[in-house]
Amino acid sequence: MMNNDVLRSVRYMLDISDAKVVDIIKLGGYEVSKADVIAFTKKDEEEGYEPCSDEIMAHFLDGLVYFKRGKDESRPAVPTELPMTNNTVLKKLRVAFELKEEDMHAILKASEFPVSKPELSALFRKFGHNNYRACGDQLLRNFLKGLTLRVRG
Repeated sequence: MMNNDVLRSVRYMLDISDAKVVDIIKLGGYEVSKADVIAFTKKDEEEGYEPCSDEIMAHFLDGLVYFKRGKDESRPAVPTELPMTNNTVLKKLRVAFELKEEDMHAILKASEFPVSKPELSALFRKFGHNNYRACGDQLLRNFLKGLTLRVRG
């Protein structure tokens, strides 16, 4: 799934301004301008659209964790995970929203995209693990839809 789609979804889900997105990215240790965020949240075919890089998305998701849960200064900063994958996005959202396995299942079920326990746990395995499974665009899209229903509902 495109980083821009994830950014747009989370921005809508939390009902936050472009300035707040700038703040969240800054919390994650990266600087962007409000104009950058406006360009990232435009649709692909709109004039002024800019693709959101993996680096910016990684810092946004790290910042989102700090924004939602607070930053523990006693712990070292988490190294930025690149390249950005759907699995990484799912992991970061799970941490940011403090979701347990049951929450994840409920969210996917609410978006009419239920997955089995083994399927879900395979998404959180390390790449290269025997049971690792890549998270598809459709699953991530439905997860974002279900999470939006939960947050805004």
